[in-house]
Amino acid sequence: MTTPKHQTGESPVKQGIAAGTSIGAAILLLTLGVLQIFEGISAVANDELFVVGPEYIYQFDTTGWGWIHIVLGAVLVISAIGLMTGSTWGKVAAIVIAALTIIANFLSLPYYPWWSILIIALSIVVIWAVSTWHPNTV
Repeated sequence: MTTPKHQTGESPVKQGIAAGTSIGAAILLLTLGVLQIFEGISAVANDELFVVGPEYIYQFDTTGWGWIHIVLGAVLVISAIGLMTGSTWGKVAAIVIAALTIIANFLSLPYYPWWSILIIALSIVVIWAVSTWHPNTV
């Protein structure tokens, strides 16, 4: 049963945009997951691919960062599949893993800055889309 606009305080247009963006967010999560896996594989396979600045407080071995990105990518793919099915666990997982992706990419900024900034921005879009979408009000 749908909830009237006056009870939710949200317009059907805003919900329609959020719903469309959530479908896009699921596809974006899937794409981000695959790209994170590829980034992780490249870091594990070739340590010289990433530039490491001196005296970085969160400095890990690039192989370690590679494995972190591989695991995050795999979880992103799984949560994207859950989000595509519309399940509650998929929505929660999408928000949580997107937040963890923001943190991981913030910490790996010195290694690959433009890529990290792009992933952070896209993760913010995913969090917004999933958290503002209420399928019962569309």
